[in-house]
Amino acid sequence: MSTEKRLRVAVYKFTGCAGCQMEFLRLEDELLELTKKIEFVYFMMVQNRDELERYDICFVEGSVSTPRELEEIKMIRANTRTLVAFGDCAVTGCVPSIRNWLSQSEAEKVVYKDTSPIRSFKVGGIGEYVPVDLTLPGCPPHKNMILEAITASLLEIRPDLRMHSVCVECKLRENVCILTSLGKACMGPVTRAGCGAICPTYGRECEGCYGPMSDANPASLAAEFHKLGVSSQDLVRKFRKYAGTSKEFEEVSGR
Repeated sequence: MSTEKRLRVAVYKFTGCAGCQMEFLRLEDELLELTKKIEFVYFMMVQNRDELERYDICFVEGSVSTPRELEEIKMIRANTRTLVAFGDCAVTGCVPSIRNWLSQSEAEKVVYKDTSPIRSFKVGGIGEYVPVDLTLPGCPPHKNMILEAITASLLEIRPDLRMHSVCVECKLRENVCILTSLGKACMGPVTRAGCGAICPTYGRECEGCYGPMSDANPASLAAEFHKLGVSSQDLVRKFRKYAGTSKEFEEVSGR
């Protein structure tokens, strides 16, 4: 058996749906090959082990919304060489962050009859509370992005992640433009690539689930949406859905 030291990897879940962890498991054959080079020292979805250790790379899924999560992310940061915000919830708060536009007490009353035991606060990505070394956007991130992050960590280089828009992926797939040709309110021009333009390929407008691209111009896209007849309320909802708390979308989302 090889005595080569393996990379110590952890996967944590905070406020989220666990979909990002499921994408991790979709690596299947690649993951089996990777286990020759990496060791999962914490991954509650696949093993019963809960002690905090030191990690070479830690993937954190989900946003921070409770005092326990806040305390835990700080401990994880202190024990991790490379901390990865894993998926939109960990990056911007994603869909759960929509409740940030309600007061905390209003949000609690929508769900709970007795709110006195509740100890939570507005949803935020983990970067709100600790320094993050790498962000993997998406709801969930594509498995190839996970593989790229691990491979780069093994090689001790920066991963090659796409920062251009979904529109580039549409062009590569020779798709008809959903926005200009079909008149649908497509978020592709301001959304980061990585999904392979799945929705536009099947005739559906991009919903923006990979968050803002580099140098996004949401105000310009919002103006085009108005021309298509999108109401001001619906426009705000579109920009709030996945990355409304991001600095790139704050002008349009009303942050």
